[in-house]
Amino acid sequence: GGLDILVNNVGSNIRKSTLDYTEEDYQKLMSINLESVWDLMRSCYSWLKASGNGAVVNVSSVAAQRAIRTSTAVYAMTKAAVEQLTRFLATEWGPDNIRVNAVLPWYIATPLVQSVLEDEEKLKNIIARTPMQRVGQPEEVARAVTFLCLPAASYVTGTCLPVDGGFLALGS
Repeated sequence: GGLDILVNNVGSNIRKSTLDYTEEDYQKLMSINLESVWDLMRSCYSWLKASGNGAVVNVSSVAAQRAIRTSTAVYAMTKAAVEQLTRFLATEWGPDNIRVNAVLPWYIATPLVQSVLEDEEKLKNIIARTPMQRVGQPEEVARAVTFLCLPAASYVTGTCLPVDGGFLALGS
């Protein structure tokens, strides 16, 4: 009968150089990573507003803020757009008691990055750029998402929370 929480946890990547991207590759990532978030948020707005205390959490990426050698330009563009959409809708929907936040994971042990993490040289580089010296786990991102949905975060909106083992703080 209602909707209190919306989590946009979607993401895909096509790991190839920018010049090797086809129009189909580009459209696929734009559709999965950005358009689905846009469409779902707009579709759920009235239910979130009716709840009187709606919470939206979008899953972006640290790639929205830093160039990452093992990522791609299109992936980074889509996640940067999700991050900015998060901030914008936090201000637009705040008066309707809808909080909009995002989490920005770094390397999390998921199937999306399995091929990267299996490459010893790439894994070594990732660990070297992570102050906590390890890859994150899915439940660590889930806990951050959960916090942003709870009453404990009732005055938090427009935040893009890194879940990155210190990667963005290191800045390298």
